[in-house]
Amino acid sequence: MSPLVISAQTKEWSLEDCILYALKNNIQLKQQEITTEYKNSALELSKLSVLPSLNGYASQDFNYGRHQVIDEITGIPTYKTTNSTYFNYGVNSGVTIFAGLTNYNTIKKNQFSLLSSQQDLEALKDNISLNIAVAYLQVLLDKELVTTTSGQVDLTNQQIERTKKLVDAGSVAKGNLLDIEAQAASEDLQLTNLQNNLNIAYLTLAQMLELDSTENFSIVIPNVQVDPVAIEGDPRSIYSIAEKDRPEILGAEYSLKASESDLAIAKGGRSPSLSMSASYGSYSQNTDYFKASFRDELKNHYTYGFGLTLNIPIFNGWKVNKGIQNAKMEINYSEYALEATRKTLYKNIAQAFADAQGALRKYYSSKKAVESMEEAFRYSEQKFNVGMVNAVDYNQAKTKLLNAQSEMAQAKYEYVFKTKVLDFYKGLPLTLEQTGVISK
Repeated sequence: MSPLVISAQTKEWSLEDCILYALKNNIQLKQQEITTEYKNSALELSKLSVLPSLNGYASQDFNYGRHQVIDEITGIPTYKTTNSTYFNYGVNSGVTIFAGLTNYNTIKKNQFSLLSSQQDLEALKDNISLNIAVAYLQVLLDKELVTTTSGQVDLTNQQIERTKKLVDAGSVAKGNLLDIEAQAASEDLQLTNLQNNLNIAYLTLAQMLELDSTENFSIVIPNVQVDPVAIEGDPRSIYSIAEKDRPEILGAEYSLKASESDLAIAKGGRSPSLSMSASYGSYSQNTDYFKASFRDELKNHYTYGFGLTLNIPIFNGWKVNKGIQNAKMEINYSEYALEATRKTLYKNIAQAFADAQGALRKYYSSKKAVESMEEAFRYSEQKFNVGMVNAVDYNQAKTKLLNAQSEMAQAKYEYVFKTKVLDFYKGLPLTLEQTGVISK
């Protein structure tokens, strides 16, 4: 059995546990971490590129040949074999003294790219946390709906037994029993659908946690309550807090700065560049006619020097100008991206604020409706038990109560989530008070 399944079987998961586990095991997050590490490596490489280069070389050549020679005394041509060896070695070094601050601006660009990637990583963590909260609260909602509907099914089954006795005693018509049994069948189907929804909600949450199985998977029940106090602040004040440290805003700002550094790099292509080089070398050569010790040869044959190179760009097929134009367009794109990110953040905050207010109003309206429906249902149940109303009227009252209870539960969890989103934008952690455990 895999460790992930064991982990799911040996603990009850709070919202905080789910978020922490997801942040450690989410595959997308791991990919983004690799991307961030790559950006860090690019930054280190750009810093190292300003250092001088130093390279060594060595070569060994062997030459063999046969050629004609004239004897100096006899004047008779003869053929001789000649062999020679040639060995050289040396080192050379070079450094760019000035190149339009290209290296400096490249370092700046990579620094901003790294910072942007780090903020992208934080933004992804936030999105994962919010998605986990949504899935967690969906489990709680579906669990509450199952519990409520299950209670209604039990009540209907009790009414069936009571009605059977009344029918057997001749107090009510058999049609009442048939209507109640039809209601029970409808409620059983509804309960089955809700249980399926709960199973899917558990599966969704487990998959978001990268768990291999939902067997024995359980979560902690928080004490979910609706605070009667009005929501603090307003969208504008919450946005003023969020825009200062939200990773999506910071990431877009760093991307803009990276684009500005790209423009500086492109403009550096118009500047002359100055570089310096230095070298040292030595060689040894031996033939059939001339032989010397290897050490003496290297000692006597050497060369060294240094030089400066000035490169002045005159015409490069408009590549520099086009590079500058492209960099300017990238800046414009990054500016629009930053503006869009800010607008999206404000829109999300305003929407969450409006949804929270609407959910709060819906909750209190549905709560009043539940209280009224409970009274109406109790009155209808009493009348049904003594035969003053038929089963159809009784079932209608029961259905209205169940619908009101479902709407109240949905409004409650919608309100809780939206207020948690607002707290999240304020920089507060996602957390729920814990009071017990619910199991699948």
